[in-house]
Formats: sequence, structure tokens, C-alpha cells
Amino acid sequence: MRLFSLKKMRFIVIMLVVALAGSVLPAAAMKLVPKVDNIIFFVDHSGSMAMTYQGLKNEYTKILLAKDAAIEVNYRIPNLNYKSGVFTFAPFEQLSAMAPYNQTAVHDALSPINVNYPIYGNLTPMGPGLMSLDPVLSGLSGRTAVILFTDGDDNLGIDAVTEATALQAKYGNRLCFMVVSLADNAHGKEQVKKIAALSGCHCIIEVEELLNNRNAEDNFLRCGLYEELADTSSEVVIFRSIYFDFDKSNIKPEFIPVLDEGVAVSKSKSNQQVILEGHTDSVGSVEYNQALSERRANSVKAYFVKKGIASDRITTVGYGKSRPRADNATDEGRRLNRRVEIKFTPMN
Repeated sequence: MRLFSLKKMRFIVIMLVVALAGSVLPAAAMKLVPKVDNIIFFVDHSGSMAMTYQGLKNEYTKILLAKDAAIEVNYRIPNLNYKSGVFTFAPFEQLSAMAPYNQTAVHDALSPINVNYPIYGNLTPMGPGLMSLDPVLSGLSGRTAVILFTDGDDNLGIDAVTEATALQAKYGNRLCFMVVSLADNAHGKEQVKKIAALSGCHCIIEVEELLNNRNAEDNFLRCGLYEELADTSSEVVIFRSIYFDFDKSNIKPEFIPVLDEGVAVSKSKSNQQVILEGHTDSVGSVEYNQALSERRANSVKAYFVKKGIASDRITTVGYGKSRPRADNATDEGRRLNRRVEIKFTPMN
């Protein structure tokens, strides 16, 4: 168990740095903006996870590495007012209920996970495990990232990809599967790739890379949990973004909580101007996308006005497709570009 002990020492060092420096976030020139509202740590505790991982010189079981990886991820997540919970599957168990994210609470939930258990005849009911997560997801508002620590094996009950597909169909863009892969056979590798690709997030990382490559780990977290935006003026506060379907300007129900939070901030800071910046992906002409970006900004303005924010406090601007945030060559990149950014700045 030498790896786990070394990792625990590393976590202590990280926490000391946090205590002394106050933050492990990027330089002050960057603003971190959450992509999701909820984070679920979902650890595969099935029989196959008790087997030795075919890597790292065959020294460690997969469940030991999964637990180690989950603890490591916890200490690298910036606190951006998420809600979080910790669960295992095979069997399904709630280790901590959904609550405002707290690193210590998540660590305390992960620490008791048993890493010394028999293989139980190699039963790996991954599909039923995902099915058990549905009642948790149904009780959440906003977008949810499920960080799945698994080897992808399933040989009991409904197929894991089939169940993950059903969840994705039910929750749409409100759900993002982020996979920390411990797959060490062809079937498992294929399964985790399919699950990670379902939501368009495409957030997947091998456990060895996560534990040994800090940049790769941070890129994995940025993929699903937050984005870094340039904060070019100390007077401008970048609040949140909401996203739109292709060629649409109507507000999707899943972003109502974000808008309500923006309204609440507006009411608490009555001396600040609200700036709504509309954007599009690259599909279509410059002229069409300019008008579409303006419609998106104005739809958010209409919501703010309806909720009691004075119209003269709100400035809308459309940038069309001129300011992409992500790569328009991918589906996920185009989705991230179809947005309205909500900002606040002191009134003149």
C-alpha cells in the first residue's frame, strides 16, 4: 500500500499550501467559472475492481487506485459553489448526501471505502449501479457532472452503456459523465470510451495519467467542471454563462437556476450594471449569427426584467460568431460557443 501512503502525504502538503496561500487556483488574471452545479463522485466497488490493475507493475488493486484517484481529484477541485455527493455502486451506497461542496467532507466520505474485499465471483453489475443513480439525479437542479471511477467491466444485469445512454437521454446536456478509467482489457476500455462520449463532454483520463501528470489531471477537471476566462478588468465580474441549442434563442429550463442566481446578485448589488453578451457557433453567415446572438442576449434580458431588474440597468450586446470560446470543429466546442455571458460592472 506504499502508493496510497505517499499520496496521503502529498495531500497533506497540498492542504498546507492551501492554508498558507489561501488558494490553489490559477493566476489572478484568470477567472474560474463553473460549468456544472453538482458533482457526484461515483466509485465502482464491484468484484472486478478488487483485481490487480494490469499496469503500474501489477502492484495495486483497481479499487485502491480508484480510491486514491478520487481523493486526489477532490483536492484539485476549486470550490465554485458546487453541490457534491459521494456514492459507490456494486453495491450502491450513499457515502455522503448531496450538499454544498466541502473538500474535507468529501475526503471523510471517501476515506472509509474498503479496498480489501474478495472478488465475489467476479460479479460486476455496473449497469444496475448506474440505474441506481437516477433517483439522485432527478432530485438535482442545474447541470451535474458524474465523475465515474471504473474499469468498465460489467457482466451482470443491464449493459452499462445501455443504462448510461438512457440516463443521458433523460437528462440531456444537464448530465456529463467524466470517466477516470481503470480499464485494463478490451471490453472495459470500449465501455468507458462509449460512456464518456455520450454527453459530448468527452472527459476521460487513464488512472495512471491522473496520478502522475498534474497538467493532464487539471485538463480533465477543466473539461467537465469549470472554465478559465480572462479577467481583463478588475472592475468587471464574470458571473456565469448559459447555453443554447443550435439556432435557438429560447432559454432552456435547466439554466433557470443560473438566471435566478444572477437576478439575486443583481438585486444585492444595485449599484452595478448587468452586461449580457450573446454569442453563437460558427455555423451560418456572419449576418445571421449576429442577429441570433442579439436575440439570445435579449432573451436573457427579458427574463431579468420579468424578475424585477430595471431595464436601464441591463446592457445587451451581440458578438455573433466573432468570439468563440472553444473549438468550433467539435460538437462540444460549438455547444460551448452558443452562449450568453453574464457580467457585472460598476455603473458610470
